[in-house]
Amino acid sequence: MIDQLAIATGMILLTIVIHALGLLGLRRVVGLELTHSHLDLQSHVTVRGIAVTVTVVLGVFILHGVEIWLYAGLYRLLGALPDMHEAVYFSTITYGTVGYDDEGIERSWELIAAIEGINGIILLGWSTAFFVSVGSRFARH
Repeated sequence: MIDQLAIATGMILLTIVIHALGLLGLRRVVGLELTHSHLDLQSHVTVRGIAVTVTVVLGVFILHGVEIWLYAGLYRLLGALPDMHEAVYFSTITYGTVGYDDEGIERSWELIAAIEGINGIILLGWSTAFFVSVGSRFARH
């Protein structure tokens, strides 16, 4: 159990750093976009508003994809799942807390999967908060 907790802790730290740097990058892109805008941002339905929204959504989606693939790679490295397809699928449903079941994963690594679910929901919540803050920034401008 200690080995699972140590590996899961390392994954949590890694995904938090990736997420923080990714959101910082998105914030800079959006911040530059908003500061240098010469268009009226009173309405969210502007070409620039749509471009910023799409940028944020795609950026966040890519961040979560990277984090999901990292967990999938870990499962393959540990031999916890038989192939990469199953590892990515399992990681996606676990990270998003859909988690149909833990069938297929080696019992000796189930704790990592459970912690991935907690990690994923926290990172998804963080992304949601970021998206709301970007939207409220539009409303103020």
